[in-house]
Amino acid sequence: MYTDPIADFLTRVRNSISAGHRVVEIPASNLKKEMTKILFDQGYILSYQFNDNNVQGTIKIALKYDRDTKESVIRKIQRISTPGLRKYVSAKEMPRVLNGLGIAIVSTSKGVMTNKKARQENVGGEVLCYVY
Repeated sequence: MYTDPIADFLTRVRNSISAGHRVVEIPASNLKKEMTKILFDQGYILSYQFNDNNVQGTIKIALKYDRDTKESVIRKIQRISTPGLRKYVSAKEMPRVLNGLGIAIVSTSKGVMTNKKARQENVGGEVLCYVY
């Protein structure tokens, strides 16, 4: 049993990118599914598939690479709020990642969303991670 499933999710993606893998398989949870949907909608991953064949289920993520340089689209994926030190922000204090080029995934009372959408809906929440 691991204490931080979100950090495990991000680490599995990060390790797969550094190893040059095309697909990564991750144990599923509702929060991880929402994070995967956001990564897909923002264009950071190629595709995803949810498999609910056993008790927990799995998420298969096809990673996205640049055709010419063969580098990953995700340059950095970084955990911000940890179980030991939670990072909450209001709508006014919502972070801008890489001056608007990256995204922050935020868990709000209205669900998991990007920092831009949270600012539009005027809600704050817990900053889960930065992706750029």
